[in-house]
Amino acid sequence: MVKICCIGAGYVGGPTMAVIALKCPSIEVAVVDISVPRITAWNSDQLPIYEPGLDDVVKECRGRNLFFSTDVEKHSAARMIADVSKSDKIVVEKSTVPVKTAEAIEKILTHNSKGISFQILSNPEFLAEGTAIEDLFKPDRVLIGGRDTPGGQKAIQALKEVYAHWVPEDRIICTNLWSAELSKLAANAFLAQRISSVNAMSALCEATGADVTQKDILNLVYICECNGLPEVAEYWKQVIKINDYQKSRFVNRVVASMFNTVSNKKIAVLGFAFKKDTGDTRETPAIDVTEDQIQRDLTMNKFDWDHPLHLQPMSPTTVKQLREIGFIVYSIGKPLDAWLKDMPAVA
Repeated sequence: MVKICCIGAGYVGGPTMAVIALKCPSIEVAVVDISVPRITAWNSDQLPIYEPGLDDVVKECRGRNLFFSTDVEKHSAARMIADVSKSDKIVVEKSTVPVKTAEAIEKILTHNSKGISFQILSNPEFLAEGTAIEDLFKPDRVLIGGRDTPGGQKAIQALKEVYAHWVPEDRIICTNLWSAELSKLAANAFLAQRISSVNAMSALCEATGADVTQKDILNLVYICECNGLPEVAEYWKQVIKINDYQKSRFVNRVVASMFNTVSNKKIAVLGFAFKKDTGDTRETPAIDVTEDQIQRDLTMNKFDWDHPLHLQPMSPTTVKQLREIGFIVYSIGKPLDAWLKDMPAVA
């Protein structure tokens, strides 16, 4: 049986491996992570992340050909790959990483290989949180990068055959390592640029804005500066500045709605995740919004039903807290009526 080991049970590793296990029942998939609470959650009925459709996929495969474990050494993970491997391995990087990370991984493994061959592939994810399972079921593209050597091409073909179980061949794009790594950064950079354009326009029409994580743009800024391209680096810095401006503009509008006086007032923020249908609060714009408000002497209460801590129905106590608050900042990104209708009555 073909075996796949995924290092990291986060927002990319968990859903991706669950879908591979579902679509490829002949492949044994192990997901390892050093976090005991996270693995415990993956093995329970309350998963550590929320994605529509993820529960059903995990329940169907878990214990059959999908396994979650903290036994990193047993599954040949992390830097112990080279030390414990007894046969040739294909190592696939899926995280968004700087260009030539695969080369660094290759050097580490080769230095400690003890005669074992390692083929490094870049297979960046193009998932959107909130639609990750749908994106995995019907990807618009799958990008695989590898060495232009017989061994590298054989490794590319092996990974291509995994995706071929459910992805049409014309959507599987094969290229070299560096192109695959740079393509992911470029795609995220263009997304941020597009969002910045929307934000700039929304400043004029007072429409609701959007935001995207800055890590990939900062990565490009660094690459441009290191390669003597200060003008290009400055261009991408301006993309980040536009997104930051949108956050402060939103806060100023909230304050203006309270007649520009916020001292000793209470505000409830409905929706604290990165966007709708996900529980991810990393780098969420809501953090900047609430921090700005707290600095203005406000009391904040945050509620989000897609976050693991708020998956349970709202309690009467929570509802009472909400009804005692004079202002509500609505940032859920989904219809509000159904949620309010389900709020229990307070005696």
